Amino acid sequence: MPDSFIPFPTFNPVAISAGPWHLTWPVDVTLGPLSIRWYALAYIVGIVIGWWYIRREISTPRLWNAIPRPHAIEIDDFVTWATLGIILGGRLGYVIFYDPVHYLADPADIIQIWHGGMSFHGAVAGLWLAMWRYSHPRSFSAYTLFDLVTSAAPIGLFFGRIANFINGELWGRPTDVPWGVLFPRAGELPRHPSQLYEMAMEGFVLFLVLRYLTHHRQALSRPGEVAAVFAIGYGLARIIAEFFREPDAQLGYILGFVTMGQILSLPMIGIGLWVLLGARGRAEKSETVKG
Repeated sequence: MPDSFIPFPTFNPVAISAGPWHLTWPVDVTLGPLSIRWYALAYIVGIVIGWWYIRREISTPRLWNAIPRPHAIEIDDFVTWATLGIILGGRLGYVIFYDPVHYLADPADIIQIWHGGMSFHGAVAGLWLAMWRYSHPRSFSAYTLFDLVTSAAPIGLFFGRIANFINGELWGRPTDVPWGVLFPRAGELPRHPSQLYEMAMEGFVLFLVLRYLTHHRQALSRPGEVAAVFAIGYGLARIIAEFFREPDAQLGYILGFVTMGQILSLPMIGIGLWVLLGARGRAEKSETVKG
């Protein structure tokens, strides 16, 4: 074992607990106990702050250059759609791509999301379907809704990766770097805190890149550009992070050297490049027509 490493902090996976409560009227019943885990709290905080951030963007006219955009009340309504898309897509993506054998053998475990097991790529697919369906009958472009949601997505990723670290899951590969962490369920070797690497790249850095595009380059006036850059940026960050992250035990390496996360990230980059070229092309065509 390396001489220098960081012991894993003692975290309680339950953030808030209360109860049980015993009621005697109008019926004799015991309610609870109620517990909210950090994992669930990360999703709640990410969605709420993301909703607030999107409302700020749509209320700032200088970002849009007269491009049709949703009203605040439409964003409020969409939060429910987004939440369902993220949770259902994320869970089904994990079940299908990461551990289908286990869940075919024990389907009841599929609904036990409080134990972890969410696929970001599945969440993206679920959210994409929710955005497409919600924007279809409305006056603004589906690409505009994609841009708004992805501009705020790094906020949720930031909190989600912190929750992964608190849960002591999705740890990195063994390492001898001084900041290696000895995770309690990962054996006797210190490991890269890959959750925090992803928090920094997918959350903090990607948010700054998208913030620069929306607030200094008027990217929201070119529908699809922000969503495209998010897809490219996330795909690249995830591929890099996977070199430090331990592959899922039930999958291991695919083709001997790549991980499922890297494989699923490649289409994101390809689609992002395609959408980016389309957004730039539509913007240039619009400028030509105006000229």
